[in-house]
Amino acid sequence: MVIEIKDISKSFGSTKVLQNVNLTALSGEILCLLGPSGAGKTTLIRLITGALDADSGTICFDGERIPTMASIKKVGYMPQNDAVYNDITGYDNLMFFGRLQGLSGQPLKDRALDMLALVNLLEDKNKLVMNYSGGMKKRLSLAVALLHDPEILVLDEPTVGIDPLLRKTVWDKFELLAQSGKTIVISTHVMDEAEKCKKAALIYAGSIIENDEVVSLKAKTRSGSLEELFFSAGKAGEAQ
Repeated sequence: MVIEIKDISKSFGSTKVLQNVNLTALSGEILCLLGPSGAGKTTLIRLITGALDADSGTICFDGERIPTMASIKKVGYMPQNDAVYNDITGYDNLMFFGRLQGLSGQPLKDRALDMLALVNLLEDKNKLVMNYSGGMKKRLSLAVALLHDPEILVLDEPTVGIDPLLRKTVWDKFELLAQSGKTIVISTHVMDEAEKCKKAALIYAGSIIENDEVVSLKAKTRSGSLEELFFSAGKAGEAQ
């Protein structure tokens, strides 16, 4: 599933949040939206999921303009804040969200168990989520996003607040999902996470300042660091 973002702009009141954004994400590819807090990453994520309407520009999935009911079903969304219920078990969370996606019966039960196994929560399926650690809740949120086998995964700061070892485990899952053919868009403000992606779009003050393969982006700097590109953008902005 190819995501095409063309000339997208979005403002809230008099505040311009995104300006003329153009991006493409391909099947089997992890596209990293990299930028500091307030750069516009979450707004772009919400536009891709259909939760917001753009002021101008278009977003298409395989040439079909979104949002439509059909396009929404193709997306698995993992928000920055865990969107799971604390007062029921991990398994019951998946059963609840699965029914919202139109799943039912034994196929839903089997799928829920498969997703819990995928995120290493099968042994904890009957625990109340209030007793999960922060990292376990992150993994459960990922299982919810994957439950209906979406073609597109949109993940907003999915590793915030989890320890480095668990972060590696989660990224290993993302890489396996990309290898299976899913299109993955991940937002982050952690520079070294972009190293795990083939492509990165660097967002600064609502604009795309760089968009290329990570290897090519690093080759543009003297230090071999993506941070240098942001420092350059900041200095250019101050000079204007």
